[in-house]
Amino acid sequence: MSLPHISPSIRVRRTPFTRRVEEAGVKAYSVYNRMLIPGYFHSIEEDYAHLKRAVQVWDVSCERQVEIKGPDALALVQMTTPRDLSRMTDDQCYYIPMVDDEGQILNDPIVIRLAEERYWLSLADSDMLYYCKGLAMGRDLNVQIFEPDVSPLAVQGPKSDELIERVFGADIVETRFFRHKTVNFQGQDMVIARSGWSHQGGFEIYLDGSQHGEALWDTLFEAGKDLDVRAGCPNLIERIEAGLLSYGNDMSINDTPFESGLGKYCNLDSATECLGHAALMQKQNPGRQIRPLAVAGPAVPSISWSWPLTDTAGNTAGHVTSITWSPDFEINVAIAMVRKDHWAAGTTLNVQAPDGPRAAEVRDSFWI
Repeated sequence: MSLPHISPSIRVRRTPFTRRVEEAGVKAYSVYNRMLIPGYFHSIEEDYAHLKRAVQVWDVSCERQVEIKGPDALALVQMTTPRDLSRMTDDQCYYIPMVDDEGQILNDPIVIRLAEERYWLSLADSDMLYYCKGLAMGRDLNVQIFEPDVSPLAVQGPKSDELIERVFGADIVETRFFRHKTVNFQGQDMVIARSGWSHQGGFEIYLDGSQHGEALWDTLFEAGKDLDVRAGCPNLIERIEAGLLSYGNDMSINDTPFESGLGKYCNLDSATECLGHAALMQKQNPGRQIRPLAVAGPAVPSISWSWPLTDTAGNTAGHVTSITWSPDFEINVAIAMVRKDHWAAGTTLNVQAPDGPRAAEVRDSFWI
């Protein structure tokens, strides 16, 4: 049975790279921040294998930027996160949980410091533009807040350094993890960061100006012909193996950073200006938390879905948030939200899958 298509709509935006993505043979799309994001090209399994051995170019324009600039820019961003931003330098990127006044997660973007009074929030799938505007208005902050014409293009995989060096030079390849530099493409300065939503290494180029999109794409593909460069996208199998959480799937406004395993990004002793600080002080010892699971049985579909977890006596133990078959580890790998009395490594649980119960073991770490 064929799956239904996404109906075209002006509400679902194309990207500066969509025409090239379609020419590359994209097989499926999803919608993320009201913008198209590719789902897979050959198959999820083949794209996964290729990502681990070669290099891919990902259209992740859906990671929309919220630009905050002005004298109160840092104050505003700090209000939204329990991670202390006071020591950020102008070439740094930080992964941050953004929370509301109750300490519940609203988004988990990368914040990029471009200058002392200028920041980008590179967003996961929830709308923070209006939230930041509301905070600025309510607190009478001296900032400008808007969505710039900036669209990230990721280069990921073990051969990404070689491809980036060919296009932008050895100096860019020397960029440290979660640091950024500036490159010039067709007379336009653009930010490039050593970052990306995979565990295979690589970069994200923040395309500044949609008119340069196809030329940038073509330049990367021409330079990477002998590297087996392909179009790709974030891969569900690889991200679950690596324990990369997906906002809206593995965590949401129903969860705190401590429940989501993000406590190391909460500097409650110093980030006291965070609006959720008081609430988070009371929520540091959660009754449930994200854990990796190894799930027995034949291969399951690659999905992000909520499957109930029970203990061997049938008591509620949590729920699976994302699960897939791992070809490399030859087991079903999963991310789950597990209750405290069941989350110790080695604990046996049951996943209530659509085809019946499956045994699962809580692991002490993810696979890669």
